[in-house]
Amino acid sequence: MAVDHRPLLQVEDLKVQFRLPTGILPAVDGIGFTLDRRETLGVVGESGSGKTVSSLALLRLLETPPAEISAGSVLFEGRDLLGLSETEISDVRGRSIAMIFQEPMTSLNPVMTVGYQIDEALMRHYGIPRREARARTLELLTLVGIPSPERNIDGYPHQLSGGMRQRVMIALALSCEPKILVADEPTTALDVTIQAQILDLMVGLQEKFDTSILLITHDLAVIAETAHRVAVMYAGRIVEAAPVATIFGAPRHPYTQGLLRSIPRIHRQRLDVLAEIPGGVPDLTRLPPGCAFAPRCPRADAHCRQERPMPVAVAPDHVVSCWKANDG
Repeated sequence: MAVDHRPLLQVEDLKVQFRLPTGILPAVDGIGFTLDRRETLGVVGESGSGKTVSSLALLRLLETPPAEISAGSVLFEGRDLLGLSETEISDVRGRSIAMIFQEPMTSLNPVMTVGYQIDEALMRHYGIPRREARARTLELLTLVGIPSPERNIDGYPHQLSGGMRQRVMIALALSCEPKILVADEPTTALDVTIQAQILDLMVGLQEKFDTSILLITHDLAVIAETAHRVAVMYAGRIVEAAPVATIFGAPRHPYTQGLLRSIPRIHRQRLDVLAEIPGGVPDLTRLPPGCAFAPRCPRADAHCRQERPMPVAVAPDHVVSCWKANDG
């Protein structure tokens, strides 16, 4: 039997824009990346960098209009998801690619029990009777560490804590054993202890189900703990992509370097002064002609401000979009 060496997911030149009264907003501007089997790819960047829009575009979950996928391809096992009919893409969602959304309280149906919502997913994708779905739902709730699952299976979202709701979302996402799990800021609203538990849970379930994970976050600490490779986004573009050890040990893009310097560090029992990145993500409807990061970059020169840098491989599996990438 021939071994398939293709990436499980291959995104090429993906462009997403929003038609607004004030003009065209290029939220995602020609990004590309791959996701291999059983790999975790972390996508990191500030709010407004295009991380969430990118993830929603993969499964065509953006509202159109105003959103529009204007170019690119999203190849899942060699099949372009952007060319599928609505019925075909609906079969992919949940079954082959599942998503954990940022806020489970708004993602779970508030008037249905959590057990019923997982039952429905199992019945829809597998065509099994409710009694069988119910038994599987109970197994899933137990697997993700829901306490007293026999009782909480009939609970409503508002009756559960934030950590328990996030566990329910993970159980729902894994109910059909998808090949890819897209996790959009899965620990943002949780306290540090629960964050660690959720991350450990995701890593453990990845090993159990051989699932690939696309992890969307602004938290570099989360990336460091869970990801194999990292894509750093800024103003709708990927500005640096490399293995996680390279990103943390030898970043080349000034934006990545700035993000790393902004991580709080304890030195001699005192918190070091944080080195912030001046300014903010630019208005995407009025991007500067050159590098979008140039107005905030301490190393920018006239060339940076006039011409957009193209991705360049500075080492195997390390790509940077910066005119200064090879300056050391």
